[in-house]
Amino acid sequence: MTYAWKKSLFFLVIVVFILSGCNSESSSSESESGKDNEKPVTAKEDKDTLIIGLDDDPPQLDPHRSSAAVDRQVFQSLYNTLVDINEELEFVPELAKSWEISEDGKTYTFELQQGVVFHDGTPFNAEAVKFNFERMLDPKLASPRESEINLVTKVTAVDEYTVKITLEKPYSPFLSVLTDRAGMMVSPTAVKKEGKDFSNKPVGTGPYTLVDRVQQDHIKLTRFEDYWREKPAIKNVVYKPYPDGNSRVTNLISGKLDIVNQIPFKDIDKVKSASNINVSVKDGLGFQGLMLNTDKAPFNNKKVRQAVNVAIDRAAIAKVVYHNGVTPAVSPFPPSSWANPEDMEVPEADIEKAKKLIEESGQSNISFTLKITPKPEEKQIGQMLQSMLGQIGIKVEIEMVEFGTLLEQMRNHDYDALRIGWSGRTDPDGNTFTWFSTGGSLNEMSYSNPDVDELLSKARTTSDREKRKELYGEVAHILWEDVPYIFIFHEKNIKPMKNYVEGFNHVPDGMIRTETISFK
Repeated sequence: MTYAWKKSLFFLVIVVFILSGCNSESSSSESESGKDNEKPVTAKEDKDTLIIGLDDDPPQLDPHRSSAAVDRQVFQSLYNTLVDINEELEFVPELAKSWEISEDGKTYTFELQQGVVFHDGTPFNAEAVKFNFERMLDPKLASPRESEINLVTKVTAVDEYTVKITLEKPYSPFLSVLTDRAGMMVSPTAVKKEGKDFSNKPVGTGPYTLVDRVQQDHIKLTRFEDYWREKPAIKNVVYKPYPDGNSRVTNLISGKLDIVNQIPFKDIDKVKSASNINVSVKDGLGFQGLMLNTDKAPFNNKKVRQAVNVAIDRAAIAKVVYHNGVTPAVSPFPPSSWANPEDMEVPEADIEKAKKLIEESGQSNISFTLKITPKPEEKQIGQMLQSMLGQIGIKVEIEMVEFGTLLEQMRNHDYDALRIGWSGRTDPDGNTFTWFSTGGSLNEMSYSNPDVDELLSKARTTSDREKRKELYGEVAHILWEDVPYIFIFHEKNIKPMKNYVEGFNHVPDGMIRTETISFK
C-alpha cells in the first residue's frame, strides 16, 4: 500500500466519520416525524391509477417551449417523438416508422406511421410534421428547440405520410435531437385554437390525454382510447410534485406513490432495503464537476488547473457524498455513451504530483471561491474539496447561492469555480459542442482550443460511429490536459418503484415511459 493511498484512506475514514455525524440529525428528524413508521404498502388497491412522484412541478406542458428536465417526464405520456431510443441507446421507430439519410448527410426522408390521430382527432401526417418544425423555427415563439434544429432549411410534405427534411449542412446528431422535445409532435389544430394557452391544454398523440391540472398539486391524465399502438394497461396516470426528497421517499415506501423520478443519494440504501421497493439502476447520460473561469486567476494558469484536477479523490467523493450512486469521471462521456474513452482510467488522487504542478505554475498562496447551491450533497462535496485542496496548499472559500443566481453569475463570468453539471444527451455532441467549442452557448469557461473546435466540428459531420468515437476520444484527452472543466462524476439513473410495478423500461435518459407499465 503506497504512502499516498494510506493518506487517502485515512482522509476518507475521517470524512465518513464527520459526515455520518452530520447526517444523524436529519435521520433523527425523519423518525421524529413519525412518517417513517407508517406500515409499508405491498399491494396496489386502485389498479386503475399509476401515481408518479416528481422532484418538482413541471413548469411547461408544451414541448416546444419547455426548458425544464422535469417537464419531459409528463411529456412521455402526452406525446410521441418521431424517433425514440431503447435501453441500449439505439434509435428505434416511433411516429416515423423508417427513415433514409442522403449520401451527403443533408436530407432526411421519413416514412410516417399511418392511422395515427392526435387527442383532438386531428390526423397525424406529413403536413402536421411540417407545421411542428415551422412552429419551432418561428422567431415569434422563441422556442428553446430552435437552437437544436436551426440547421433545418426546408421541410417538405412529399405525400400524406412522407416528409423530407433538408439541412444546411450534415449534422450527425440530428436523429438524436428528434428523440427529445424537438421530435415531439403537437396538434396543429389545438395550437391554432389555444394559442399561448396550449401549455394548459396540451394535445399530442401519446398514450394518455390530459384530464386536469392543479399547479403544485397534481397533473391527471387518462388513457387515450384511440391510441395508435397497444393501449396502456393502466387507465389513469397522476403526477404529483414532491420538491422535498425526504417526502418523496417516505410517500413511496408508505404507498402513496408507485414510482418516483429521483431520490436523494443518502436514501439509496434505505429504498434498496425496503421490502416493498424494487430499484432499477442504469448509467445516466450526463456529467458533474467543477466549471473553472479560465479568464482570471488562479485558473488562467493551466498548471494550477491541472494540480486541482489530480488532487481530487473522485472515489472518496462517490462513496461518502453520493453513496456510490455515481461513477467517478474523467471525461464528458459517461459509461452509457458509445463515446466513453475506455483508455482513460480514473486516477487516484496524487498529492505529490499536484504539489509539483503548483511549483511549476510559479504561483503561491493560491486561493479561490467555489460557488455551490445550498443542497446537503453540495455542502458535503464542498467540504471535501476544501480538505483535499488544502493538502496541496490551496485555500478554498465556499459560497452558497441559489441555483438561479448561480446560473446568472455563471453567464456573467462572475465566479472563480462553480459546482455545476449537465444532464446529458444521447449523442456525445450534446455533451461537448456547446460546452467546449469556442463561443459555445454553454462555454462560460472562456475556453478556446482550435484543435478541439476542429475535432468537434468534424465529429458533427462524420456519419461513421467508429470514426466519431476516435474523434471524441481525442477531445477527451485534450480536455483532461487543458482542464477548463474538472469532471468528477457521472450520475447513475436510479428509479425506485413499488414491487407490484411491472413493465418499466429503463432507458438511460431517465424518463418514465408509462405506456408499458402495469400492476401485478
